[in-house]
Amino acid sequence: MSQRKQVRDPMKTKTGKTRLGGLTVTQLAALADKEGRKKIRAKILNKIRIVTGRKSPVALVVENTAGQ
Repeated sequence: MSQRKQVRDPMKTKTGKTRLGGLTVTQLAALADKEGRKKIRAKILNKIRIVTGRKSPVALVVENTAGQ
C-alpha cells in the first residue's frame, strides 16, 4: 500500500505547530485564549506585543505631520 499524502497547511509547521507570522492581533488573541500551555501562550502574547508595537512608515509620517 502507498502512504496517504497529507495536504500541507501553510499556517502550520511540518511538526504541526501553528505559525504566528501572518496573523492579526485579534486572531492572535483568540489563539492565546484557546491555548492551554504556558510556554506557547507566552510566545503568542509576545508576538501580540511585537505586532502592536510595530508601526507602518505611513503611520509615522502622519503622526509627525499632525504634531507640527
